[in-house]
Amino acid sequence: MTATQTGLLTGLVLGLAAAFGGFEAFLVLLVLGTVGLLVGRYLDGKLDLAQLAGRDRDDFHGHRDRPVR
Repeated sequence: MTATQTGLLTGLVLGLAAAFGGFEAFLVLLVLGTVGLLVGRYLDGKLDLAQLAGRDRDDFHGHRDRPVR
C-alpha cells in the first residue's frame, strides 16, 4: 500500500470517526479524505508544493538554478 492510499484511507476513517450522520458528516468526510489524499501524495513525491505556491524552480532572488561546471 502506497503512502497515497494510506493517507486517503486514514483521512476517510478519521472523517467517519469525527462525524457520524447527515450531510455535515459527508462534508467532514470529504474534507478530511482530501487532506489525507494530499498528504499521502506529498509523501509519495507526487505532489510538488512549490508548484502550487507558484514557484517554478526559481530561488528566492528570481534566478534560475544553473548547473555547476
